[in-house]
Amino acid sequence: MRIEQPDSGGPRRPSGPRDPGDAWVVADSGERYWGRFGAAGLLAHDPARGVLLQHRVSWSHFGGTWGIPGGARHEGESATDAAMRESLEEAGVPGDALAPLLTSVLDLGVWSYTTLVAHVTRPFEPVIADPESYALRWVPVGELDSLPLHPGFASSWPALRALLNERPTILVDAANVVGSVPDGWWRDRADAAERLLTDLEAVARAGFDARSLGLPGAVWFPHVVAVLEGDARDARAVGPTVELIRAAGSGEETLVAEAAARIARGERVTLVTSDRGLAERATAAGASVRPVSWLRDAFRP
Repeated sequence: MRIEQPDSGGPRRPSGPRDPGDAWVVADSGERYWGRFGAAGLLAHDPARGVLLQHRVSWSHFGGTWGIPGGARHEGESATDAAMRESLEEAGVPGDALAPLLTSVLDLGVWSYTTLVAHVTRPFEPVIADPESYALRWVPVGELDSLPLHPGFASSWPALRALLNERPTILVDAANVVGSVPDGWWRDRADAAERLLTDLEAVARAGFDARSLGLPGAVWFPHVVAVLEGDARDARAVGPTVELIRAAGSGEETLVAEAAARIARGERVTLVTSDRGLAERATAAGASVRPVSWLRDAFRP
């Protein structure tokens, strides 16, 4: 779908007060980069329609090219929040229609640009919401290279394209994680499991360092699955992000079966456990394994 700006004599520059971040950064070489605190943009991928692109107006930086919605970060604003805000302001992208996949950062020292890659979870139509766009269009992945792309996006696109189909999943052996700290968990296993789920929700929303997952980029947002067994199965879900599986029998058997089934569906599975026997079985099924200490390190701010 293509959305054109109504004919009103050409695009107009925005007016009014600006955020302190809306300023140029000038490198020693004389090159200018927009965004005093850096910039961020959203690469929204809909498997059925492609990538949402913005045709930039002539007065913008590299006007006339196609790129992703984005702009300068505000002071104190995270790159992810900036990408979501800018895409809403420029293209009417609803945040609740997206599932973040990863962030990739171009860091030039004096300035950085963060690309948030996200999958579309429910279809939406973009809307030109400010004067910075001539048009918005869903472009099939195979057709992007035929457009005059913004140079920055053109240089990053091949690497980002290769990551669009990655489906990382973190499968958590909840009993093993809970039992790794002598905090009285044995007195109320359901309550202990709920404390773990609270931590998992927080880290799932914040994302995992890409290097710790053996993936390129900066931060990834894997699908997190916690398997509960025994009395811990009575634990309540504490948020919408972490998937719960209440094992009908052995937690170990459920974890191995889940790992095998998800790998067969094309997911990249990382099992969190310090149980040596379970780790060996999961590795044989094709999963990678991280110890409980790896996950607990991720819980720390």
